[in-house]
Amino acid sequence: MRSLFYLLILFLGVTYANAQPNWQGKFEQLGSELPTPNSYRSSSGAPGPNYWQQRADYDIDVELNDETQMITGRETVTYYNNSPETMRYLWMQLDQNKLSAGNMTDKTSNNIIRDSVPAKFLAEALGGYGYDYEGGYKINSVKDAATGKDLPFTINFTMMRIDLPAPLKTGETYKFSVAWSYREYDRMKYDERGGYEYFPDDDNRLYTCAQWFPRMCVFDDYEGWQNKQFLGRGEYALTFGNYKVRITVPSDFIVGATGWLQNPQEVLSKDQLERFNKAQKTFDKPVMIVTESEARKNEKSRSKKKSTWVFHSENVRDVAFAASRKFIWDAMAVKVGTKTPLAQSLYPKEGNPLWEKESTKAIKNTLEVYSARTFDYPYPTAYSVHTADQGMEYPMICFNYGRPNKDGSYSQRVLEGMVGVIVHEVGHNFFPMIVNSDERQWTWMDEGLNTFLERETVRTRYDGFDVTSGSPRGIVPFMKGDKNIMRPIMAQSDNQATSFGPNGYTKPSAALVLLRETIMGPEIFDKAFKEYSERWAFKHPAPADFFRSMEDASGTDLDWFWRGWFYTTDNVDLTLEDVKWFQVKEEQMDPEKKNITVKQGDLAAGNTKNKANDFSAGPTPLTVENTSEDSYRDFRSRIDDKAIRQGLKGKNLYELTFRNTGGLLSPIIIEWTFKDGTKEIEKIPAEIWRLNEKEVTKVFIKNKEVTNIVIDPNRETADVNVIDNVFPKKSESKFDQFKK
Repeated sequence: MRSLFYLLILFLGVTYANAQPNWQGKFEQLGSELPTPNSYRSSSGAPGPNYWQQRADYDIDVELNDETQMITGRETVTYYNNSPETMRYLWMQLDQNKLSAGNMTDKTSNNIIRDSVPAKFLAEALGGYGYDYEGGYKINSVKDAATGKDLPFTINFTMMRIDLPAPLKTGETYKFSVAWSYREYDRMKYDERGGYEYFPDDDNRLYTCAQWFPRMCVFDDYEGWQNKQFLGRGEYALTFGNYKVRITVPSDFIVGATGWLQNPQEVLSKDQLERFNKAQKTFDKPVMIVTESEARKNEKSRSKKKSTWVFHSENVRDVAFAASRKFIWDAMAVKVGTKTPLAQSLYPKEGNPLWEKESTKAIKNTLEVYSARTFDYPYPTAYSVHTADQGMEYPMICFNYGRPNKDGSYSQRVLEGMVGVIVHEVGHNFFPMIVNSDERQWTWMDEGLNTFLERETVRTRYDGFDVTSGSPRGIVPFMKGDKNIMRPIMAQSDNQATSFGPNGYTKPSAALVLLRETIMGPEIFDKAFKEYSERWAFKHPAPADFFRSMEDASGTDLDWFWRGWFYTTDNVDLTLEDVKWFQVKEEQMDPEKKNITVKQGDLAAGNTKNKANDFSAGPTPLTVENTSEDSYRDFRSRIDDKAIRQGLKGKNLYELTFRNTGGLLSPIIIEWTFKDGTKEIEKIPAEIWRLNEKEVTKVFIKNKEVTNIVIDPNRETADVNVIDNVFPKKSESKFDQFKK
């Protein structure tokens, strides 16, 4: 029967304005805003047939001195030139130089002085003024590994150029060594990603060592050498390789690091070794390798001996480690596909009882959910390490906050915060540790995608936890903010102030939730997201690769979506501008269209508009005339006017006018409430705006009378103003506004 209404609805529903003086091309293709596909990166979003990437293998010896907090090391790097270019120099990152005297971060920071300011804030604003700390690397030597000769090098703030003795051609490798040292910093004074926490009650430190060695910059087909300075906010672009790392610490320390421990029999006691081996075969609950009572006893130890912990890792982009004599240690195996990675947690007694209950469980949940949505976790282990104030990620190891009160009690908020940060940081193993995007350039490509999957993990594994953050509903306060100080998601991280957190984390996550739940549907979205993840595992994707892969694998043109959500600061604000209600009049018509009569009981012809802004005035009568040949010419023979009138008999026609007040295109979700109390949800794709970005009108046919209409009833589109989303219109009191 619906086909009989087609031409009528076409006539009634297409009321787009021909002229659009404010047209902004919101539904046009991204076109030249994305790089041209080539043999390295294809138009489908997949790596091209000639895709290449560099490789760097590391052999590192490092010693941590607990008395002086000095880290001293020597690394030998084997660099593989897989590019089509000949290289005459190499670039390394010296991220610890962010804390050196005269660093670029301090030189370019904005700060002011008020008449009253806390000392800590003033010290941070002045680059650590008043702290007894000299930061930055001391580069002791850079040498050719084969000849032992010194290599010329130049330091440019957080970057170091090494000039090669001979050009490095395509397919060749070069081996060189760097000797270096720096003093680890107090993390409670410097808001950085590594450092140590000092515990005065037992006179111990807990070290989380990150960016602790000079690392190769990325050289790729997209922009050559990654050459953006490390200013503190934009994180890292790193090259994959294999690592052999020997970490020397006091012999009463426990160490966790990127990679698999190669010499447990040398660094663990007999009991610890037995428990470590047992944990690798235990799937139901964590095995305590070092108990809390053992850790408390160890806190009092001050061994003068040294132990060297040896870790190997393959196909990773970085290495971090944690070390302390305070560590409690538990672990359990996790089944992921054909692999059984070991989930391991290291934490001081200050983390209990919360960490003993929740940390390793959260690792397990993360590995299982993320693997189902992307690819099976490929590494042999994943650590979660407790710190007071951190949330930071590295391959196979991450540092996480979530400390209970001194009496062991903790709130639901602390529990949810701790679980959330562990899931998030462990999840970073997938983005960007494996799907290796450039964090220095595109924060959202790892943080945003990871925040989305963090929310999915919490949503599916932790009943009752709040999952507002990272959702369309949760991003509304930011989206309705001051556009004058906003930046779009695609802005580089160091160039954002108030927008950095939302644009890096919660806004892209909210966009993906909207894409999955409302625009594409879970089945199509999940297949596309998995396709992107598998395509770019252990490779270096750029934004266009994500955009194109999601479209290619879903069969959905999303240029309008990327353009609005990622390239602008527009917000969603749909207004239900007008509602009209019609019913078709019952007419007796003669063949010559003479002597038209209306049956008794029809509504008065003068009722043409719902002037009361509600349904109390009743429907407007609608006359359906016979279709003239002039109107449809050759279509005339196909039209059965009587059948159309008969089909519409007793139906309710509702003409809705929508205004795009916020500028960001959006699907339209309508909740209809009928006179009998039943409800219906109807979704209109965002393509309805393609001919008019500002205003659209559409007619809907309903069998039952409607008493209430709500747009976006479940707050799934991030509409910043839902007051104008209802009909009949409701007046809002000042108290209602205050509650919001």
